[in-house]
Amino acid sequence: MKFLDEAKVYIRSGDGGAGAVSFRREKFIEFGGPDGGDGGRGGDVWVEAVNGLNTLIDFRFQQHFKAQTGTHGMGRNRTGANGGDVTLRVPVGTQIFEEDFETLIVDLTEEGQRFRLAAGGNGGFGNAHFKSATNQAPTWANPGLEGEEKNVWLRLKLIADAGLVGLPNAGKSTFLAAVTRARPKIANYPFTTLHPNLGVATIDEREFILADIPGLIEGAHEGIGIGDRFLGHVERTRVLLHLVSAQEEEVGKAYKTVKHELEAYGGGLEDKAEIVALSQIDVLDEAELKKKSAELKKASGQTPLLLSAITGKGMTDALRALRDVIVSAGGNRQQPERREKNRKHSRPDNNVVTEDDLDGEGDA
Repeated sequence: MKFLDEAKVYIRSGDGGAGAVSFRREKFIEFGGPDGGDGGRGGDVWVEAVNGLNTLIDFRFQQHFKAQTGTHGMGRNRTGANGGDVTLRVPVGTQIFEEDFETLIVDLTEEGQRFRLAAGGNGGFGNAHFKSATNQAPTWANPGLEGEEKNVWLRLKLIADAGLVGLPNAGKSTFLAAVTRARPKIANYPFTTLHPNLGVATIDEREFILADIPGLIEGAHEGIGIGDRFLGHVERTRVLLHLVSAQEEEVGKAYKTVKHELEAYGGGLEDKAEIVALSQIDVLDEAELKKKSAELKKASGQTPLLLSAITGKGMTDALRALRDVIVSAGGNRQQPERREKNRKHSRPDNNVVTEDDLDGEGDA
C-alpha cells in the first residue's frame, strides 16, 4: 500500500427538502384545509478516526464527498425523509484544515473520535405550518436551506511513542526491523526510506510504537533532499532516538546537523526528550570506538548508547531507555493481560517483537 499523508477533498452537505403546498380534498369533508408536510433535513458530512488505517491513500482516488438532499414534504402532512450522511474515515492522528492549510478545524487523536465538518440544510415548512386564524388556506411553503460546501485539507501525523531520527544510512530502518515485525526497505545507499514506517516493540511486558522517518540532511528545512515534510510524524512522540552512524568521519558534526534541522523545523521537536546512540559500531576497532563515542558525547552532552546490528549489542538497553521515558511521560500502551489476550489472536506478521525475539538479532 502506498503512503500518502496529505490530501485535499471537496465536501458538500445536503440541501434541505422543500415544504409541500397541499390541501385536503376528501369527499364529505367540507373544510379540508392545508396539509402540506415539511421537507426533510439534508445529510451532514462527518469525519471519523478509525483503527486499521495508516495512510490517506484512499483520498487520492476519491476527492468529492456529497451528502444526500432531504426529501421534499408531501400532502397529508407527510414530512420528507432526512438525507443520508457521509462519513470520511481517516487514520488516527489526522488533522483537518481549512482550504488555506493554516486554520485547524479538528485534530483526531483518538479512535472513534467524530466531528461534523458540514451541517445539512434544514427542511422547509409546508403550508400546513402557516395556517392561522386569519389565513385558513395559505398557498405557500418554504424551500429547504442549502447545505455547506468547501474544500478541506487532510494531514496525517502518525501516532507513535518514539521516533527515530538521523542522517540517511544511520541505521534507522535496520533498528526498526530488528526490534519490531516491520519490514522497511534496507539498502546501502542514501534515502532508502522514502516514507515513514511504524512498528510495535515490546520490552518487559510493555509495548510502544516506533516511527521511522526518512533521513535528514543539512538544509532539509529549506527543502534539500526529501526535506523535513515527514518530521510531522514524530511531533506526537514522547521521545526521539537520535542515531548517528559510526561510519561518519565526524560523528559530532553529524549529530549537530540533524539537531539543527530539528530546531529549524520547530513543532516542539527541539525540546523533546532525546536519547543519543552510536550505531553500526561493529565497523570500528576498540580505540576508534572510544574516540568517536567521546566525540559524540561532547557534541550531544550525554553518554551515547552503543548499538550494532551484527552483534546485537545495545538492543535491550536502547528499548529499555525508550520505555523508561515513555512510561515516565504516561505512555503505558497496554496492560500485560490485555497484550497477552491480543497475542493469542494475532497473526504471525503483527508487527510485535517480544524481548525473547531479540536474542541473536541486531539493532542499528
